Amino acid sequence: MILLQEELILILKIAIMLIVAYLIGAIPSGVIIGKLFFHTDIRQIGSGNIGTTNTYRVLGPVAGTVVMAMDILKGTIAALQPTLLFHLDNRYTLLIGLAAILGHTFSIYIGFKGGKAVATSAGILLAYNWQFFLIASAIMLTLVYVTSMVSVASMTSFPIVTLIAIFYYRDPLLSVVALVLTIFIFYRHRSNIARIKNGTESLVHFGLAWRRQQAKK
Repeated sequence: MILLQEELILILKIAIMLIVAYLIGAIPSGVIIGKLFFHTDIRQIGSGNIGTTNTYRVLGPVAGTVVMAMDILKGTIAALQPTLLFHLDNRYTLLIGLAAILGHTFSIYIGFKGGKAVATSAGILLAYNWQFFLIASAIMLTLVYVTSMVSVASMTSFPIVTLIAIFYYRDPLLSVVALVLTIFIFYRHRSNIARIKNGTESLVHFGLAWRRQQAKK
């Protein structure tokens, strides 16, 4: 009987954390920063995405960096609930964190629309394994610098991170979550893939590819 009560309490805790994680992840950072400081709805400008890249293009590097930090922090705060609040095993960090990704992607605050969850996913990794977060961030930033395309960098870095999780860290749970997120990231970048094929994908205003483009003008 006591064991059953403990299991029910654990289920209740997990349910509460999933709801809270979703609501935290659903906070539309780009929309908030755009409206609060620039009186602009970034959903109506550029690609219409609420994430870092569109914010960077529309509102500038400072706003883009702030939105990126907020989106990472959303994932970290949501994913840290199990260890900070209830002292549960670290494996719950990744599972609860997935709810934040759903919140970011399908935000209840803006009609169940949202971003592509790259930064929020990084935030969850920060909560789970900060050393691996640094490695993943270095890979992502290097690819952004080389390609000048956040979409390409995202879709390339996630498979690399997944392979590292499988063959270096040998963490089964992290490997499965990373693989699921890789598939999800590719799904969320469908429109970017089409633009890349057509040669119309926008470049961020730094990096090697952008410099080559400017040199040709």
